[in-house]
Amino acid sequence: MGPATGTPRKEGRAGEAGTGRAKRRAIPWAVIALWIVVLAVTAPFAGKLNGAARDRPTDYLPASAESTRVEHLLKKLPGGETSDAILVHHRDGGLTDADRRAAQAQISKIAAKHPLLGGSPPPSVVSKDGATQMTALSLTGLPDAAKQSKAVDDIRKLAKEGRPDGLKTELGGQLALATDQNDVFATIDGVLIYATGAVVAVLLIIIYRSPFLWLVPLLVVIVAASAAMAAVYGLIQGFDLTVTTMSTAVMTVLIFGAGTDYALLLTARYREELHRTERPYEAMIAAVRRCGPAVLASSGTVIGGLMCLMAADLNSSSGLGPVGAVGIVCALAAMMTLLPAILVVLGRRVFWPIVPRYGAEIPHHRSLFAMMGSSAGKHPARVLITGVVVLGALAVGTLNLPGTLKLQDGFLKKPDSVKAMDTLVRAFPEASSQPIVVVTKTGQAQAVLTAAQRTPGVAQVAPGRSGPDITQLDVFATAKPETAGEKKTIADLRHTLHTVPGAEAKVGGSTAQQVDLDTANADDRVKVVPIVLVAVLLVLIALLRSVVAPVVLVLAVIASWGAAMGLSGMFFGPALGFKGLDPSLPLMTFVFLVALGVDYGIFLMHRAREERLRGADYAEAALTALRTTGGVIASAGVVLAATFAVLAMLPLVQLVEMGFIIAVGVLLDTFLVRTYLVTSASLLLKRWMWWPGRLSRSSMEA
Repeated sequence: MGPATGTPRKEGRAGEAGTGRAKRRAIPWAVIALWIVVLAVTAPFAGKLNGAARDRPTDYLPASAESTRVEHLLKKLPGGETSDAILVHHRDGGLTDADRRAAQAQISKIAAKHPLLGGSPPPSVVSKDGATQMTALSLTGLPDAAKQSKAVDDIRKLAKEGRPDGLKTELGGQLALATDQNDVFATIDGVLIYATGAVVAVLLIIIYRSPFLWLVPLLVVIVAASAAMAAVYGLIQGFDLTVTTMSTAVMTVLIFGAGTDYALLLTARYREELHRTERPYEAMIAAVRRCGPAVLASSGTVIGGLMCLMAADLNSSSGLGPVGAVGIVCALAAMMTLLPAILVVLGRRVFWPIVPRYGAEIPHHRSLFAMMGSSAGKHPARVLITGVVVLGALAVGTLNLPGTLKLQDGFLKKPDSVKAMDTLVRAFPEASSQPIVVVTKTGQAQAVLTAAQRTPGVAQVAPGRSGPDITQLDVFATAKPETAGEKKTIADLRHTLHTVPGAEAKVGGSTAQQVDLDTANADDRVKVVPIVLVAVLLVLIALLRSVVAPVVLVLAVIASWGAAMGLSGMFFGPALGFKGLDPSLPLMTFVFLVALGVDYGIFLMHRAREERLRGADYAEAALTALRTTGGVIASAGVVLAATFAVLAMLPLVQLVEMGFIIAVGVLLDTFLVRTYLVTSASLLLKRWMWWPGRLSRSSMEA
């Protein structure tokens, strides 16, 4: 009976084992199938994101800003919202009679084809030297960017018809500037995705030394990017979220950079587990369990830091928070589910030609970071002081940062609209070529006009449109557009006109919008920076069970940011010729470098904590953490820096500046701060690094 009854039980156990293996084989395929469905559903919506971005200054500003309220009031005037452009005719040496006749014929054609405010061809103004003619065009009936772009293209085409040889025609003004900017924005997404993908592919090939493995994380990143774009498009439609082209560009870079970082960490641990575990499925389970908490903690820090941006008043800043957070969530989800599933299905052969063999010894090499750790271990105080001095010296360069970036200086290659504005500045140096817009109660319009004329810095005041309740005045400053002089004139105008009884006068226009942007950015820095620091510190304290270590890590990333800003001051103006710094960049780059830099600190200090809990002394734990995580952190840092450096390939100064600052900051953090400063601080502080947690006690409790 024994043998007879024993055989079925053995077959049953074998059957159960076979069923278990079948289920395990089915799980990766089910995950892959689920993501295929996600991709099929999200792809159509992902393609709509670019068209949903909003990039006008008034879209960035809060509704409470004075220049924003002016724009809303202008829509109530006859003709509704107008789009202002300036047609410029210029000939070196002076305009001829034939030039003037041709210009007038072009203006008449434009007036006949496009609805202009007033309905008739507008008057033209000729410069004192007779070489330049300026014609202001106020177009109506252009409710969206597509119609505005079509109108600009058509006007530029009409301005070339019947043009005598040697006569230059250019279209400037806010309408043309916005259209040229949108044309540049329209090309960014495609260029950015292809360029970032190429950079990541090259780096992964170098890191993995495999002709196949690099394709897997790259494919997964692309899937995550598609899902994130669709999700952000859904946020725009559902919650009227303000999303700019810069936000979508940063999100793309974040997905490629952070997603690839997570892939590097997971794949490195998976390769290690394949030496210990026979079946790829079990090896992947072990890898996810061991590196998953660190990846979740690091991504949570980035998400938390980004969501702090929602406290900003500036729409572009508050909108970037959830956009970036969505990108990180999608990258995390794809890398922790789709990537493991594909790797398990492909098995060990995906690592060819360096295939990890079960039972084989894990190869260990004396790494660069082991040597760095040894040098820091010999003279930690000297290394720490030297590093702090170097970072401090670099930070001094912030004193050389350029002023606020003007709209027309934001292009690397000057479009036609910027050339037109440059021509006007040279031709009409005695007054600004663009108006400061004032809106007032109609009954007090004359009093406001008189007060504006008496304001210092005002060249002239011209009556504009008028409605039953409100009237528009166009004020021209003596200073050039967007200069400190014109900004002072705006401040003086607001101070003067706000005191006119019953007028409720408000000052707006292009330069006023820039003034309000500067003010909102300054207020947001004061508000958001402390929130970000507190949020990151709380996450680190909870993870590391310490107060001192989180403070050290945060101080380290602040030092990296300061040094990166200082290097920017040395390069932007003197080397790259940039005429200004985008006012949003100090806050944006601070948030990104703190959140992303702390990521690497988490990997380093979390491993040091593990080693200490295993019984290593404080010095050994710190050096072992650097030796074991340094290579992965370096690879991740290079990938992240390279992806942000791709922004420098784009034709907008603000994106080049952002890419430069973050790339430099990440590299400084990876190769100087993490390797030398944090390790040296750990060696010097020893158990106090972990105060007041259990690791700070001389004898740890079991």
